[in-house]
Amino acid sequence: MTTADDTRTRILAAARELFAERGYRATSLADIAAAVGLTKTAVAYHFHPKDRLAAELLSPAAGDMLALLDADYAERGDFVAALVEFAVRYRSVIRLFMEDLAADDAAPGSERATVRTFRDEIYAKLVGDDPDPEIRLRSWALLGALQWGAVKTMDLPEEQVRAVLLKAAPAL
Repeated sequence: MTTADDTRTRILAAARELFAERGYRATSLADIAAAVGLTKTAVAYHFHPKDRLAAELLSPAAGDMLALLDADYAERGDFVAALVEFAVRYRSVIRLFMEDLAADDAAPGSERATVRTFRDEIYAKLVGDDPDPEIRLRSWALLGALQWGAVKTMDLPEEQVRAVLLKAAPAL
């Protein structure tokens, strides 16, 4: 591994941690630089604009997200279980998917708009056709529980987070 590759890896690791902890919007390139002991200019050399960092962090999850959305589930519970698995596997970037980059003010065609589309497609798959108010509320509650359950428990083992989320999901 070259020094540039090592630096990129360190920057990505710091960004992943800070985005999960503080959120995308609340984390600056200067914050990431401080976490890895570099200057903001050095971080910007590798990842400018900041959206490039998010895109690179989300890239491994994108294929799995497409597979999740394209799969045909016999029941809502099957989709929920697959969604929990996805949230736990990618919990270090799940906040980017569910909140920060999915903001409704994203410009059409931007990375943020693509992430918003994923969020909206997950929601649509959860609620199905012509949902009543209860299923709409339960679906948003489930997405919120997965988001915060994944983001705020980074210190817990994946197995524990997965088990608790799978147990809680049917109530939502």
